[in-house]
Amino acid sequence: MSSEPAQSRTPSPALAKDEADARSDLAAARRVLEIEAAGLADLSAALGASFPVAINLLVAVSGRIVVTGMGKSGHIGRKIAATLASTGSPAFFVHPAEASHGDLGMIKQGDDAIMALSNSGETTELADVVDYAKRFEIPLIGLTARADSALAQAADAALVLPASAEACPMGLAPTTSTTMTLALGDAIAVALMERKGHSSDNFHVLHPGGKLGRRLLKVAEIMHKGDEIPLVDEDTAMRDTLLAMTAKSFGCVGVVDGDGRLAGIITDGDLRRHIEGDLLARRADEIMTPGPRTINPQSLASEALHMMNAPDRQITNLFVVEDGRPVGILHIHDCLRAGVA
Repeated sequence: MSSEPAQSRTPSPALAKDEADARSDLAAARRVLEIEAAGLADLSAALGASFPVAINLLVAVSGRIVVTGMGKSGHIGRKIAATLASTGSPAFFVHPAEASHGDLGMIKQGDDAIMALSNSGETTELADVVDYAKRFEIPLIGLTARADSALAQAADAALVLPASAEACPMGLAPTTSTTMTLALGDAIAVALMERKGHSSDNFHVLHPGGKLGRRLLKVAEIMHKGDEIPLVDEDTAMRDTLLAMTAKSFGCVGVVDGDGRLAGIITDGDLRRHIEGDLLARRADEIMTPGPRTINPQSLASEALHMMNAPDRQITNLFVVEDGRPVGILHIHDCLRAGVA
């Protein structure tokens, strides 16, 4: 018998190189993340008395927080300004070079505060902004990596980053330092949120669009109300009850007592359960299911959807009540049309 030579299991040079590159890429990524995570841990440990001083200054601002920075600090500053504005602390970014050519007029004396970012604390382009802040007694918060820098010395509150290695293998490209600055901006924004009592209601006002806005949508914003609510009194004859169910097209009707409180609900299921008897000769309170599931108008629409989709219920409508009285009705399709998930 002739035998064919065994297939070689040695990977091709190209495949071996690809695998080596993949291992090297992953090692580089993990090294960067570990270095930057260590930098964040150092930053957390280094936070001290200057942080609450900065928060006190910013809480007292009646106008806006003006964020400024050059180069990479400028990019980080834009994100910090956006985060502040979206969490209830009005803010905007001013480019320091543009500030020297008229945009200083955007900073209002007596109302605004300035947050200046510079890793070295010696950024030339920030000089005019710093001078303007000191000249007109505008609160100045400095974010820098050098406590002895001009920015730190001029600031009313200097938030100094700890000495941590950049993730760049040459130690030159801003990596760990920009990550720490960005995280410090987030810490400031969240501390201001908590100090001001910024709630989900406030958040929804500032985020009406997109997925976040849909998650914060209230039942009251999408429920049917007024004459759209299918309701009958307890003593309503079933003939009239069926007409009310058909007219409102929800497949159900709420039954209210003499005080206008929701006593029960009649659904297609209730009708099927009583179809063998003399259904039309009976009253609404004889057919209804008492104590139906309800929801408050200020509850999140996502909570309503969860209630309707619960495995032990699988219902399509929820009556919306206040003090026991129906003020609206919500169909599961209303949630889906609004993008609630």
